[in-house]
Parts: sequence; C-alpha cells; structure tokens
Amino acid sequence: MPVGHLGPDDVVTEGRDDTLGDVAETLDSEGVGAAVIAEDNEPVGIVTDRDIALSVTDGDDIAERPVEDVMTNDPVTLREDEEAIEIARTIGEHNVRRIPVVDDSGDLTGIVTHDDVVATVGEQLDEIADTIEVQSPEYSP
Repeated sequence: MPVGHLGPDDVVTEGRDDTLGDVAETLDSEGVGAAVIAEDNEPVGIVTDRDIALSVTDGDDIAERPVEDVMTNDPVTLREDEEAIEIARTIGEHNVRRIPVVDDSGDLTGIVTHDDVVATVGEQLDEIADTIEVQSPEYSP
C-alpha cells in the first residue's frame, strides 16, 4: 500500500512567522500534535506540541515567539508513491514520529505517523489470520 493512501490528507499547516501561541491554539482546536510549516505548499519545517512545551524554559512570553524559533527545519518527508513499509524505516532511521508526505513536485499532500504504522501492521496481521483460517479450517484463534 502506498504511503499516500495512509494518514490524513488535510494537514494542519502554519507559516514561519506565525506565533507559538497561534500554533498551540490551532493544534488544540484541530486535535493534532503537529503542524507542518509550509511555504508555497512545500514543507519547510514541522513543529510539535512537544517543541512548544519544551520552549517554555526559553523565556517569559513564548506565545509571541515565531514558530521558526522552535520548528525543525527541512523535515524528513516521504513521497506519496513509496510503500508503507518506508514509514517504519524512516521513523527508525530519523527518530521522528510524524512525516509529511509530498508528491513528485515536493508539494505537501498528507502526513503519516507512527500510529499509521501500527494500524497498517494490524490490518496486515488480520489478513494473514484470515488466510490461515481459510487454509486451516481446524484452526481457531
């Protein structure tokens, strides 16, 4: 299954100059843990709720700081036509939990997370269990 078929297509995006306060409000209202920082629909950064929380120690009024101060620049991305197994490999290789998905032009088309890996593996295990049951009628989980 291609990466582009997993995760939400409607990605929460923000701009470099948006404030941490605005981003935190957006994350809260959208019920997500990260926003992709985009310019011309291309991901140039990513900021997570954890990034914002850890910035509390950096000063008094973090709500007014630009997101650019704490975002991860040049986030790891996956192309939408790559196989889903690449999500797990990329998470392990780059120690990330969320990966923006792009098309061949580099435009943002979605986002995948470690949760998508778990869901995909779970679906595949269900399919394997169904095959075992069909091929082994005496088998009962």
